[in-house]
Amino acid sequence: MGRGARKRDEDSGTEVGEGADEWTQSKATVRPPDQLDLTDAELKEEFTRILTANNPHAPQNIVRYSFKEGTYKPIGFVNQLAVHFSQVGNLIPKDSDEGRRQHYRDEMVAGPQESARVVLSDAGNLDEDEEPKEPAIEAESQIDMAIAEVAEKVAEEELMTHKQPKDRKLTNQFNFSDRASQTLNHPLRDRECQMEPPPRTNFSATANQWEIYDAYVEELKKQEKIKEKEKTKTPVAKKTGKLAMRKLTSMESQSDDITKVSQAAKIVERMVNQNTYDDVAQDFKYYEDAADEYRDQEGTLLPLWKFQNDKAKRLAVTALCWNSKYNDLFAVGHGSYDFMKQSRGMLLLYSLKNPSFPEYIFSSDSGIMCLDIHVDHPYLVVVGHYDGNVAVYNLKKPHSQPSFRSSAKSGKHTDPVWQVKWQKDDMDHNLNFFSVSSDGRIVSWTLVKSELVHTDVIKLKVEGSTTEVSEGLELHTVGCGTAFDFHKEIDYMFLVGTEEGKIYKVKQHRPHQLLIGPLGPEHLGSLKYLTNPVLTDLSAHQFCKASWCSKSYSSQFLDTYDAHNMAVDAVTWNPYHTKVFMSCSSDWTVKIWDHTIKTPMFIYDLNSAVGDVSWAPYSSTVFAAVTTDGKAHVFDLAINKYEAICNQPVVAKKKNKITHVQFNPIYPIIIVGDDRGHITCLKLSPNLRKMPKEKKGQEVQKGPAVEITKLDKLLNLVREVKTKT
Repeated sequence: MGRGARKRDEDSGTEVGEGADEWTQSKATVRPPDQLDLTDAELKEEFTRILTANNPHAPQNIVRYSFKEGTYKPIGFVNQLAVHFSQVGNLIPKDSDEGRRQHYRDEMVAGPQESARVVLSDAGNLDEDEEPKEPAIEAESQIDMAIAEVAEKVAEEELMTHKQPKDRKLTNQFNFSDRASQTLNHPLRDRECQMEPPPRTNFSATANQWEIYDAYVEELKKQEKIKEKEKTKTPVAKKTGKLAMRKLTSMESQSDDITKVSQAAKIVERMVNQNTYDDVAQDFKYYEDAADEYRDQEGTLLPLWKFQNDKAKRLAVTALCWNSKYNDLFAVGHGSYDFMKQSRGMLLLYSLKNPSFPEYIFSSDSGIMCLDIHVDHPYLVVVGHYDGNVAVYNLKKPHSQPSFRSSAKSGKHTDPVWQVKWQKDDMDHNLNFFSVSSDGRIVSWTLVKSELVHTDVIKLKVEGSTTEVSEGLELHTVGCGTAFDFHKEIDYMFLVGTEEGKIYKVKQHRPHQLLIGPLGPEHLGSLKYLTNPVLTDLSAHQFCKASWCSKSYSSQFLDTYDAHNMAVDAVTWNPYHTKVFMSCSSDWTVKIWDHTIKTPMFIYDLNSAVGDVSWAPYSSTVFAAVTTDGKAHVFDLAINKYEAICNQPVVAKKKNKITHVQFNPIYPIIIVGDDRGHITCLKLSPNLRKMPKEKKGQEVQKGPAVEITKLDKLLNLVREVKTKT
């Protein structure tokens, strides 16, 4: 047996050894075909990797708006927390009131259950010790009986032992709060401001019997006078008088209430607009287009404000004029150029400080076609209407009716008034202005007391259009004047443009003042200085000095220029050079003239009807023109004599036609009006208002003389070319 057992052990040992050799044998590694062959140095090279707690999926380019700086700024700190699992729990601390209540509830429920379990365990032990003498059905019935007996005993013990119940707080079911939290209450702060005390005045007076008596007597006299007036009136006049009195009293009360807050409301309105259009105001004051350095002497127009009013929405802009004293105030005339759709007109005055609403509003029954603001009296505005009337508005007076207005009796025009211009006061220091109309009359209007006195300066006639009628009468075709402008230095010389395309240079002779007085023989030597003396039949020692007794003007045509093929829309003298003027027309051209030469010096074709032109106040070679295709053109002859240095659309819709343009006298801006009643303010870029550069050691020469010489150089070049040809 011993040998056999040993042999079996050896056999089993060999089996174990064989299995161990299989596991200890080196296994051949299977290499993929695309594995790289690395050297030992490359295999021993260590690569360190740092594990961080950053979330790789967290965004790094979150941008939020900063109200403090007014720009979008990137957020530097990004939340790197990544939540993989979260579960809402309901754990309650044991020491809390809720924890104690739950513990007490569990004890009350667990008490009877534990006692029942103990009785059941005792009954089971008894059954195991005793051998079963009856069948299984009887054993089950006995167990049920024992459970019932134990339950009855437990119930009797609970009834016998009287437990004192704990007092529970009765909660309101309709206003129950199970949780409570304490929030931070910010401390109260008292803010106070100190103001100036209202002005006080002490008034004291004594009321005597005679003073009271006098007051009653005056009141009785007033009542008697009113009764006497009412007796003389007819019943219809009484009713109209009462209605007028009621209207006056209501208007006075309303005006009193409004005037109290009008100034404060105007200031608040401007403050609100300043905040609303703050970005536009910043551009107007500080922005300069830096891209002009790379545009090769070309410029742009930056849109700033847009002015419009609902009442003038369907009316075209027919006139623009800046105020000479207040550089931010300009007047706008509204009317219609379509003679088939004539309606009302409006005169609006806007300020750059309040783009949302005009400062002054005046309405008229006829469309306003032109206007002008007095240089020395900036509160006086003269307008010309489509029905041939002229009117003068006084901005100091609150009512909307004009202070002066022409009529059929006072010599109004019979056709639309196309232009009005204030001129210097006459010899009696009365204000006067001139007007031109399609009826061929150029009229001088003088403001005398409360009426307009007119004097015909000249009547335009078409040359070569006279026709002879029977009995030796001749009929002349009337020339229709459309625009005119007075010379800047020579008051009695002006230019007139007509619908036939011609421009007339007119020289007027003002009437001399009538002076009558007896002169002796010793004063006869002074008569040689009189012009056109009128001699009477008086003797020499009773000779009277007198001039023209009539106030009529004597005018003559100095030159006639065949300027355009269609109506002349505007003609204006250069503000610096006294010989140069400019004209534009619906024949698409703008022409610059020397009034001593009958042919134009420069001609520019703008491929559309030109509505208006305007010289720049800061340079003698810069001017702007607007066309009906919605574009504004700015020229600088010193930079480019052949084409505009800026061609830019300035209206939103292609159907809008630009009608007028005006340069501001101080700021580098222009205003442009269209036929929809909109006025757009545009800022000139630096290339459009280039000034001479400063050279080292030399002062830059400025002034009118420099501007005159600059334009003279250009004109001399053109004159030389014309003389050679």
